[in-house]
Amino acid sequence: PVFDGAKEDEVKELLKEAGLSTTAQTTLYDGHTGEAFKGSITVGTMYMLKLHHLVDDKIHARSIGPYSLVTQQPLGGKAQFGGQRLGEMEVWAMEAYGAAHALQEFITVKSDDMAGRTRMYEKIVKGQNVLEPGIPESFKVLTKELQSLGLDVTLLEDDVNK
Repeated sequence: PVFDGAKEDEVKELLKEAGLSTTAQTTLYDGHTGEAFKGSITVGTMYMLKLHHLVDDKIHARSIGPYSLVTQQPLGGKAQFGGQRLGEMEVWAMEAYGAAHALQEFITVKSDDMAGRTRMYEKIVKGQNVLEPGIPESFKVLTKELQSLGLDVTLLEDDVNK
């Protein structure tokens, strides 16, 4: 590190030897009027490093691609040609905006609802516009993990036609 081992007293002593204020502050004057601004300001050298983050290296999109064998979710990251992650805060924002149908699509069909993906494709081909939600594969993985701990999970479905 640049300032490794530098003590505050040593820095103040060096400032005093250079004929500068020990607070490293000076008076700043208005360039138009020549009047001094109220209060002192800190002056000194600022070190900058160039960050090599270019848009062309970052941009990534996917329409189809590989899925995880266990969860059936799209792989993550550009290197694996994965999908974009919809995090907790993004989900909350979509809930706040009332985008329930778009959110349902993101979390099921566009993620790990394998049967729903097939049904969605068939509906698009047939020109229909209805989506019945399915059970995401990640939920099935969770139930299998709970069963491995000795907890049985049974899903009860309500009859929608009642």
